[in-house]
Amino acid sequence: MRALVLLLVLLLPEVARADLAVLRPVAVVEDSVVRLSDLFDGVGANAARAVGPAPAPGRRIVVEAAQLLAIARGNGVAWRPLTAADTVVVERPGRAVARDEVLDLLRGDLGRMGLDTQAELELPGFQAPMVPLASFVQLALEQPVFEAATNRFSATLVVVAEGIPTLRMRVAGRAVATAAVVVATRRLALGEVVAPSDLRLVRQRAERVRAGLASDPGQVVGKALRRPVGEGVGFALADLSLPPVIEKNAVVTMLVEGPGVSMSAQGRAMAAAARGEVVPVMNLSSRSVVEAEAIGPGRVRVAFGSVPVNR
Repeated sequence: MRALVLLLVLLLPEVARADLAVLRPVAVVEDSVVRLSDLFDGVGANAARAVGPAPAPGRRIVVEAAQLLAIARGNGVAWRPLTAADTVVVERPGRAVARDEVLDLLRGDLGRMGLDTQAELELPGFQAPMVPLASFVQLALEQPVFEAATNRFSATLVVVAEGIPTLRMRVAGRAVATAAVVVATRRLALGEVVAPSDLRLVRQRAERVRAGLASDPGQVVGKALRRPVGEGVGFALADLSLPPVIEKNAVVTMLVEGPGVSMSAQGRAMAAAARGEVVPVMNLSSRSVVEAEAIGPGRVRVAFGSVPVNR
């Protein structure tokens, strides 16, 4: 049969064959309708004529040979299928509405009804609606409901976009309480002093946050680590300390102060100490050990009349 059709086509005059339309196997449309020129090349003045609705954004349809023949006849197009495999795949590009846009909308509307806007929102089974690729999109909620006792919510999501009918879909889920946690942005070693670039503030499900973790960067910046911390791991307050200004065995200046008295001497720190901490210091002249307050790098303050520490 195909050979017979091909023979007939070959026997047509050259002018007639030149006027035959050419099928387009794949058509990509961005409009809401499929036009004649999307299916055939060489259709002349009727190229912009709409012949049917386009698929939904992000979807495709297949126009079969019989339907193509009917469209060609109905619009005066000189074309006939050679086989049943003569089809056109019509695709319409699209994009999914961002999930975060929907979550922000829910937090805004439900927040006025008592929802904690910092909560994590669960949307089981949610499938983001598809809209035309370059269209302007507006989102709204209808009939929002929030139950504070169970932290459950529901609403109708309304999607308005150019080129498609208004979409309405039901969304429902649960709000889960979260807590602020300071986590490391890189692996930090024992003794490192934490810089602002070494951390970030995140929110995690409160049920998964263990007690004693830092919740404010101010609790962490400038502190020294008593144990290593992995990337993305929270900082335990118990593992943070002020960085030492006095190192163990370092030679320090001992400032002895009292009423009307101020003198200095050289000493050796018997332990490391942070600013404000008390550290035992050996006077290098008398070899006596006294307790002193670390007041800065290489400097300690000894109260006048301090009693030597027995060691």
